[in-house]
Amino acid sequence: MPYQPPVRDHLFLLRDVLEIEKYANLPGFADASMDVISQIVEEAGRFTGEVLAPLNSVGDKEGCVWSPDHTVKTPAGFKEAYAQLVEGGWPALGAEPAYGGQGLPHVVNLSFSEMSSSANMAFSMYPGLTHGAYSAILNGGSDAQKDLYLPKLASGQWGGTMNLTEPHCGTDLGLLRTKAVPQGDGSYKITGGKIWISGGEHDMAENIVHLVLARIEGAPEGTRGISLFIVPKFIPDADGKPGARNSVYCDGLEEKMGIHGNATCVIRHEESVGWLVGEENKGLSLMFVMMNEARIGVGLQGVAQAEAAYQAAATFAKERLQGRSLTGPKNPDGPADPIIVHPDVRRMLMDSRALIEGGRAFLFWTALQGDLAHASPDEAVRQKAGDYMALMTPVVKGFLTDKGLQVCSNAVQVHGGSGFTEHFPVSQYMRDVRIALIYEGTNGVQALDLVGRKLAAQGGRAVMSFFADIDAFVEANGGDKDLKPFTEGLAKAKGELQDATMWLMQNGLMNPDNAGAASTDYMHLFGLTALAYMWAQIAKTVQGKIAAGETDPFYANKLVVGRYYVERILPDTAAHLAKLKTGAELMMALPAEAF
Repeated sequence: MPYQPPVRDHLFLLRDVLEIEKYANLPGFADASMDVISQIVEEAGRFTGEVLAPLNSVGDKEGCVWSPDHTVKTPAGFKEAYAQLVEGGWPALGAEPAYGGQGLPHVVNLSFSEMSSSANMAFSMYPGLTHGAYSAILNGGSDAQKDLYLPKLASGQWGGTMNLTEPHCGTDLGLLRTKAVPQGDGSYKITGGKIWISGGEHDMAENIVHLVLARIEGAPEGTRGISLFIVPKFIPDADGKPGARNSVYCDGLEEKMGIHGNATCVIRHEESVGWLVGEENKGLSLMFVMMNEARIGVGLQGVAQAEAAYQAAATFAKERLQGRSLTGPKNPDGPADPIIVHPDVRRMLMDSRALIEGGRAFLFWTALQGDLAHASPDEAVRQKAGDYMALMTPVVKGFLTDKGLQVCSNAVQVHGGSGFTEHFPVSQYMRDVRIALIYEGTNGVQALDLVGRKLAAQGGRAVMSFFADIDAFVEANGGDKDLKPFTEGLAKAKGELQDATMWLMQNGLMNPDNAGAASTDYMHLFGLTALAYMWAQIAKTVQGKIAAGETDPFYANKLVVGRYYVERILPDTAAHLAKLKTGAELMMALPAEAF
C-alpha cells in the first residue's frame, strides 16, 4: 500500500490537542478557522499522496544528472510536480501577505511539510530551503531586498539555498575562507568554494538565490568576521526578472547514500556578484535564523520518514504469512499466520507508532510556540514561547531524527530479507533519513548546543519554565484516576530530567568534558520527557472525548499507544540518567593513539 498521509492525526492535534481556534484573535490565526485548516490539510494529503509520493522511488533510482555546462537535471516528473506545487500556492502558506504569502500559522504549514517530506523527502527539500532563504532575508534584508526577492521566494518561483560549508570546514564556520571584495557600488565580488549545497542547481525554478557566508577583506578572524550575502544565479534586471548570468557555478554533484532526488552540489563562486544582507560581520546571526528553521525542518524529516516506513512495515506485517501464533493459529485456513501476530513484530510496530505520534505532537507543539513568539500581543507569552523555541530546537532536531532512524531500521527488520532489497520501499526510507542525523549540525552538536548554550540561557529560565508547566499539569490532573499512568510516568521522568539538569550544572562547570560526555544522554532524556508530556496531553484530550460519548476506535487506540509509550519506552529515562552521571573520566581515559 502506498503512503497514506495521516490527515486524521494532523487534524486531531491541531483542533483537539493544541486547540488552535482559541488563538483566533492573533494575526495569522484569525484566518485559520478549523474549516479552513481542514480544507488545507485534506488537500495537502491529496497533493502529497497523489503527486509527490509516486515520484519518490523515481527520484531515488534516477537521481539528479549534472552536465558540463554546470546545469543539473532533476528526476523525471520533478519539474512538473514543482510547477504544480507553485501553482497550488503551497510554498506561500506561511509567508507574509505583504510578499504574496497567505500568512497562515507556521504550525499549519508544518502539517503540509511533514506530509510532503513523508511522500518525497528529496523533493520537499527544495521548497524547504527556499523558505529558509526567505526567512533570512525577511529578518535581515533591506526593504529593497525584501521587495525584490521575497515575493519570488515566497511563491517558489525562485529557489533558495544556504551556502555555508566549505571543503575544509563544516560545523566550525569560523574557519571559512570564501572572501568578499567591495566594489564601491554597494555590491561585492564573492570568491570561494562551497560543498554539500542542497538544491544548489536544478531545472525547476527560473532563478536560484544563494545566501552565502563570506569574509569581507580585512574582517576579524573567526566567526566575528563573517557576513551574509545574496548571490542570485541570474542577476535581476531593472524589472526584477532574471537577467545576466552570475558567475556562480555548480561543478558537480555528490554521490550519496540517499536523497538522490535532491541535487547536493559543489558550488564555485568566481567573483560572483553579491549584496550584503544586514550589517558587515553580523552574518552568522542572520544565517542562524535560517539554520534554526532548518533544524525544525530536519526534526520533521525524522518524523516524516518514520511515518512512511511504519506504514510500509504495518502493511507488510499484516500480509506476510510466516509461522504460527504462540497462542494458537490466527489464520487457520491458511498455511501460516501473518507475522503481525508475533509479539516481537508488535514490539517494533508499537515502538514506532508511539514515537511517531508523540514526536509529531512535540513537533506541532514546538511550532505553535514559534507562532506565539511572533504573534502574541502579550510580552510574557512571547518571551516564554521564544524561550521554548530556543530550548526545544536542538531536542526536536537531535532526538526526533535519532528516533526516526530507529523506526526506519525497525521497518527494515519487520520486512526481514525483503527489507534489505530494493523491491520494497523501506530501504530508501532508511537511506534517506540517515542524513537527517548529520546535516544542519550533527546530533552530537545539537546535544552540545542544548547543554552548553540553551540550558544556561537567561539563567536557565526556559528549562525552569518547562519544569513548572509539567508540575502544573501533573498537579491539575493528579486526581484523575484514568490519567494516573500518564501523570505518574510524566512526573517520574520530569524528576529524572531535573536531577540530570542539576548534575550538569554542578559537574559540567567543574569539567566541561563532563557536559560533553553527558550531552547525548541528556538530550534523549529531555526528548523522552517531552514526549511523555505530549502523550499526557493527548490522553487528557482523548479521555474528554470518550467521556462525552465518543466511540470511534481512533480515540481508544490513542490511549493504548500512549500507555505503551509510558510503560515500554519512557523507562529508558532511568538508563540515560545513570549513564550521564558517570561523567567523562572513562570516556576520555584512553590516549588518542590507543584508538
